[in-house]
Amino acid sequence: MAHGHRPTRGSAGEPTTATHAAHLRALNADRVLRIAIDQPGTFTRAELIQASGLSAPTVGSVTTDLISKGMLSDLGTAPSRGGRRPTLMEFNARHGFVAGIDLGPTRTRLAVGDLRGHQLAARIVDTPTDVPPAVLVEQMTSALRDLLAEAGAPEKRLVSLVAGAPGPVDLSSGTVLYAPNLHGWNTVPLRTLLRERINTGIVIENDVNLALLGEHSTGAARDHRTCVFLFVGTGIGAAILIDGVLHHGHHYMAGEVGAMVMSPEHIGGDVGPRGCLEGLAGMKALRSRWDPARAEPPDRWFASLMQAYSRGDARAVEAVDETATLIAMAAAQIGATIDPSVLVLGGSMFAEPGPLVDAVRRILRQIARTPFEVVLSALGKDAPLAGCLLVGAHEAQRTLRHQLRGGQRRRLVQ
Repeated sequence: MAHGHRPTRGSAGEPTTATHAAHLRALNADRVLRIAIDQPGTFTRAELIQASGLSAPTVGSVTTDLISKGMLSDLGTAPSRGGRRPTLMEFNARHGFVAGIDLGPTRTRLAVGDLRGHQLAARIVDTPTDVPPAVLVEQMTSALRDLLAEAGAPEKRLVSLVAGAPGPVDLSSGTVLYAPNLHGWNTVPLRTLLRERINTGIVIENDVNLALLGEHSTGAARDHRTCVFLFVGTGIGAAILIDGVLHHGHHYMAGEVGAMVMSPEHIGGDVGPRGCLEGLAGMKALRSRWDPARAEPPDRWFASLMQAYSRGDARAVEAVDETATLIAMAAAQIGATIDPSVLVLGGSMFAEPGPLVDAVRRILRQIARTPFEVVLSALGKDAPLAGCLLVGAHEAQRTLRHQLRGGQRRRLVQ
């Protein structure tokens, strides 16, 4: 009696031919979804066939499955162009949601977006001070839940959450190494604290890095593949993009330019508040030069300084020029090291055009060996939050594609 050839079985007991077929279906679905995500508007099956190189039956089967899963939306038929009326589809950007938390020393910005990173709702809340990190995180996640409800985004469909921290971050563990402007923030396991409260994929990143990603996507650094964001406010930090990729450094400390020693007399002595760039050129230092007695209101002294500079007040000119010189020196050193095509100025000291910006540009033209553009942030205080939603959308899209390939990561509840 002749025996038919039986298919061999894999380690899970399934025939390898069936396993291969399932794997191929998953790869085809992943390819079609990736193309759909990249389409800014609607598309037809014929366009998917052309873009993917897959057969018509395969694309038909895959799109039917993706529509049933809610990842694609069937928009009905389009007008005929002489043959059968084509069916229009689009990527369902509200199949899931993403969220961002831009944690600041005085205020925290929250946002909810769709799977393309488009903002749906945003809120600014006061950052609680003098509380342990766990309490702060609890209050911020409570505010985020309120915002999710406002945006009509069920928490069970939150695919990713990105939090920006005002300090260097260990990306492997999601730990904030230190955040000097937040009370008690040294080696804070922020990703763990968030994961204990919200069940979703979580990314922790430095806030200035996120600001640069936001500017690179839709702001002042758009179309610049090697660029720098220099943030000057209460603190000073930089973010660096090289050939389109964020540079974090071996210890995740790249861009911590606020710690740069600016004069040799501090070597071997005090390189803290009086010796480093942040202590010499940050917001507190500028105010001390102009208003050491702190007689002017906190929300008015900077504007008063700029007005006095414009009138030619000698003390105002000295304060602005000294601060601008230090910032320009640091920018020139960054330029000599990174060779960017553009340097974006941001933070509260560069919130709008004015004498300080003009002075930095003037001094840079004198000392920068290789010229580069110096521009103001186009997104302003919203730049880190825009970066949060951008990174969140990329992470969420990877999650959806991973699920299609049979991954075991958190699945959306329909």
